[in-house]
Amino acid sequence: MTAFRDLHRSGLLILPNAWDGGSAALMRARGAKAIATTSAGVAWALGWPDGDALPVDRVVQVTRDVVRAAQDLPVSIDFEGGYSDDPAEVARQARRLVEAGAAGINIEDGGGSPELLASKIAAIRAAAGPDLFINARCDVWLRGLAKDAPVAEAARRGAIYAAAGADGLFTPGLTDETDITAMVGATSLPLNLLAYPGLPGARTLEALGVRRLSAGSGIVGATWGRAAALTEAFLLDGRSEPLGEGALGWGEVNALMPAVG
Repeated sequence: MTAFRDLHRSGLLILPNAWDGGSAALMRARGAKAIATTSAGVAWALGWPDGDALPVDRVVQVTRDVVRAAQDLPVSIDFEGGYSDDPAEVARQARRLVEAGAAGINIEDGGGSPELLASKIAAIRAAAGPDLFINARCDVWLRGLAKDAPVAEAARRGAIYAAAGADGLFTPGLTDETDITAMVGATSLPLNLLAYPGLPGARTLEALGVRRLSAGSGIVGATWGRAAALTEAFLLDGRSEPLGEGALGWGEVNALMPAVG
C-alpha cells in the first residue's frame, strides 16, 4: 500500500481513470503507474447515473475486478461521498474496498459540510489503518463556492481534512496557474487536479508543484462519444468499414486480459 503513497512524494503522478476491469487492463498495458476509477464511468457502465446512486455492493465488485485486471499496480477507488452520511457506515464500506484490494480512495465533500467529510475521513482512517491513501475531494471550484476567495476556502477545508487523516487534496475545476501555485503553497497535502479545459499540461503542472493529475470521466466520456457516433452511423447505413477505423483487433484486446484465476 505504501507504494501508492510514494508515487505522490515527487514528480507528477498521471492517473487514467478506469470504469471496469477491461479498461483497467488496457491502461496498465499502455504504461499507467497506477489505476484510479471514475465513479461516473463505473456507474454508466453498469447502467446507473452518477451521484451516489450506485449500490455499494456493485462498487465493491468493480473494485475486485479492477484490482485483478491491474495486477501489480496500485488501485484507487472513487468512493463518491461514501454512500452514506453516517461516518461509521462509510468506514465500514471503505473497509470492504480495502479488503477487495484498494490502495486508495477518493471521497468528496460535494454539497455537504467540510466537518461531515472530516468525520468520515477520521472514521475511515480508524477502520482501515494507516496504509490506505485517502484523497479528500474539495468541490469549491466545481460547485462555484467561495467565488471571491476559492483558494482560501479550499485551503481551510484542506487543513480540516488533513487533521482528520487525509493524505491528499483533490480540487477539481481548478485550472488557473496563479491559483494552482497559491493552492500548492496553501496546503500541506499533495495537490491533485482534474483534467479540465484550460488546465496547463503535465510539465507545467509538475513545475508548479502539483503531485497528481486525474483524467476523471474524460476518457470514458470520449469513449461514449465515439460509441454513440458509431452506433448512429451503423443504424443509418449498416456499413461495416467505419467500425474498424482506429479499432483494436479481437486478439489484441483479448491478450490484454489477465488469465482466469
